[in-house]
Amino acid sequence: MTSLQRLSAAVAHTEPDRVPVDLGATSVSGMHVSVVYRLRQALELDPPGTPVKVINLYQMLGEVALDLIDALGVDTVCVPGPRSSFGFPNADWKEWIMRDGTPVLVPGQFNTQYESDGSLLQYPQGDKMVPASGMMPKDGFYFDGIVRQDPIDDDALNPQDNLEEFGAISDSDLAHYAREIERLSHTDKAIVAGFGGTGFGDIALVPGLGLKHPKGIRDVEEWYISTSIRSDYIHEVFAKQCEIGIANLERIYGVVGDRVFSVMVTGTDFGTQRGPFISRETYTHLYAPFHRKVTNWVHENTSWKCMIHTCGSVVTLLPDMIDAGFDIFNPVQCSAEGMDPRVLKERFGNRITFWGGGVNTQHTLPFGTPREVRSEVADRIEAFGQGGGFVFNAIHNIQAGTPVENVIAMFDAVKEFGRNGVRA
Repeated sequence: MTSLQRLSAAVAHTEPDRVPVDLGATSVSGMHVSVVYRLRQALELDPPGTPVKVINLYQMLGEVALDLIDALGVDTVCVPGPRSSFGFPNADWKEWIMRDGTPVLVPGQFNTQYESDGSLLQYPQGDKMVPASGMMPKDGFYFDGIVRQDPIDDDALNPQDNLEEFGAISDSDLAHYAREIERLSHTDKAIVAGFGGTGFGDIALVPGLGLKHPKGIRDVEEWYISTSIRSDYIHEVFAKQCEIGIANLERIYGVVGDRVFSVMVTGTDFGTQRGPFISRETYTHLYAPFHRKVTNWVHENTSWKCMIHTCGSVVTLLPDMIDAGFDIFNPVQCSAEGMDPRVLKERFGNRITFWGGGVNTQHTLPFGTPREVRSEVADRIEAFGQGGGFVFNAIHNIQAGTPVENVIAMFDAVKEFGRNGVRA
């Protein structure tokens, strides 16, 4: 099978020739740039000191290029976005050295400033004349969003203020997507996109990292409280965001067509380690109607498959997410309460594809041995792989500091146990 055929079979709940594999096709299934660099060195894909492109500045994710994809047997490719989370173009790449010595490439408007405590500030649209919107701690590997919340006057709240970043897609962004799809279409891989704009309430987006002067409700805690005490306001934000998002998807489809295999509709997290942090009623009344509008449009007008990403224990919400029209569920955090892989497969395996769940990135992959990684990968393939409906990926992004030998052990185990008919 080609990679695209393999993914198509898996999502259609038929067993492909082997378990399909993703690495880096989404912003939640990638690898920290420092690990990408060390992996490329270990596989002798680059001379020492060759920088790796950072394709997601907020999380400092490294580019999983086609040569690495081929070396690891990955079946997916991502559609890079036109700009970073901080609002400047992913263009005019320049070299930069991380504090651990990793050589990387960052966008030309990557404009940082070290503070006296060693932290590193990042600015919206690269403009140091306005307050910083991101901060990487002294010993950190990622940027944390900085909340810039003006005092809230409930009588003056305007839903338009929380919609500033959700405008009509520009002609230049459409041209960007057209070029990227054309480039990726020359491979046999499944093209995965995250066009943005439909992640209702995605808390990573609420602070408005790319806005110079964000207005509305931008504090994380205040936003979560508002879903309860200002639910009418949030509903109005979501309704307009949905309208804009579908209009943008219509224009995007006009230039990319059915060459895209799947789209990540939303990355809003609904779960903690021990259970969902919203009620089922809140999901079905506040979120599901807008999820359903987007997935209905996608299914009625395209061949794309719809992915939902949410971390944590969300087993009680999964039936409603399936009813909302999602084809794919990611990252499948098996370590969270109630998220046993065999139970999930038995209850939902014929209704949704599990994309992830392959190995624990909180414990096993960063802190285990290669043998422990191999064992867990074999177990997860055994649990999820039979009958299709499974795309192998680690549970969320592979974190900085993860031993390269464990990453290699993970992919070796997938090759060993992922073939059709091979069971652990």
